[in-house]
Amino acid sequence: MFAASPLAYTYDGSFEGLLCCVFESYVWKEIPLAIHSDGDGQALLLESKWIDTDITKADRVLRSIPLRISPEAEDLVRLGFLTCVPDKELLLLNFLYLGFTHGRKVMNMLANDTVDALLKAVQQLQREAHLYLGFVRFSVYGPVMAAVIEPRSSVLPVIQEHFCDRFHGESFMIYDKTHRMALIHQPGQQTIIPLDEWVPPEPDAAEEHYRRLWTGFYDAIGIKERRNDRLRSSQMPKRYWKQLPEMNGSRTAAANSKPKLEEGSPRIG
Repeated sequence: MFAASPLAYTYDGSFEGLLCCVFESYVWKEIPLAIHSDGDGQALLLESKWIDTDITKADRVLRSIPLRISPEAEDLVRLGFLTCVPDKELLLLNFLYLGFTHGRKVMNMLANDTVDALLKAVQQLQREAHLYLGFVRFSVYGPVMAAVIEPRSSVLPVIQEHFCDRFHGESFMIYDKTHRMALIHQPGQQTIIPLDEWVPPEPDAAEEHYRRLWTGFYDAIGIKERRNDRLRSSQMPKRYWKQLPEMNGSRTAAANSKPKLEEGSPRIG
């Protein structure tokens, strides 16, 4: 039985680094009270123990998950690391404790608080990733398409395959402003890289024209009599609107582009 230790593990924020935290916990038979990534800004009142990232140790832990628990457990841990649930590292550590103790049965322990919390966090990640399959709006900047998203969870690895398959012949970038990461794709190549900041350039005349066309199409297909703002907000939550041209500045630009009647001009209707 491992003993709780008045320590906080600190690691580099990578998935491999977290696996090394698991390795360290088992080597020293200690359960840290917290696990934080370096630079996450959380004030620690506990003594902090830095955990180096060692690929060999991380690989040992990763290979043990499908062998001692199940391949599904490995998928769950990978996805759990991408979630935005508070203290996800400690949640994943506790899940692996359970898994290494109970084996494959842990996946069916739905009444367990740790398993339940992890499953719900992953479901939330998958729902958000699914929404972004429809909410990503690309703009064209020269030879490259680019889009900005602001997700709660780290969805880029989940949506990567979809967009790289759909636009396999294009060069594009999806910038995750929340997590400061970018999915970069060129024909035959794709990668996710850290990117502290990226500000889209001002759209040129052609891009503004296409935004107005899209906004006009969005308005034209709407049926006024069937408008339901509450339903729309549930299916297209307002926190996504900032990056949707049809919901913000392009609509204003389209309205401003319409010719205005001069004072005293005759009106129709």
